[in-house]
Amino acid sequence: MNIREEAIECDCFYHIFNRGVNGQKVFANNQNFEFFLIKAKLYLLDYFDVYAYCLMNNHFHFLLRAKPLQHHATKKSTKTGLHSDDQIYSKQIGKLISSYTQAFNKVENRHGPLLESPFKRKKIESETYLRNCLIYIHQNPLELGVKLEDYQYSSYRAIAGNKGTAIKKDEVIDYFDTVENFVFCHKKIVELDDF
Repeated sequence: MNIREEAIECDCFYHIFNRGVNGQKVFANNQNFEFFLIKAKLYLLDYFDVYAYCLMNNHFHFLLRAKPLQHHATKKSTKTGLHSDDQIYSKQIGKLISSYTQAFNKVENRHGPLLESPFKRKKIESETYLRNCLIYIHQNPLELGVKLEDYQYSSYRAIAGNKGTAIKKDEVIDYFDTVENFVFCHKKIVELDDF
């Protein structure tokens, strides 16, 4: 099935990821990272629970769970394909990417796509895969030689720390039983081989 036609399902977990066209940088500086996170809150939090994220220079990862949307229970559209009601989740991710790209292009005096299209998604169907995906996402900064606890554009510190966060921190910790085990499990390198 064409990924553009594959709807993101309510109450399901997804690994959402994308990279710059031809592997190019999509975050040129700290302001870019911070602006993208502001846009992610704006476009994603009403539609998804965020369990993890990591932004790298040329790509990003999210672990999301699609929330039930109350207004869709009473309002049914007859539209099909990309414009159908069941594509609302994908549209929100598309809006995030489009909004960020437009701002980045304006500041960098460039034009055209910044990120590959369509964005990639992997439906998560087991708790083991979910735990491994959480770890995998957080381990991305290791390829830069940066410790997980030192990388500021990842949800790792928010989950392992004591500060408030929009991340579903308590739910993530429940998959590892304790914060200590969450930290311990992140010490073993995890590979996700089905991309």
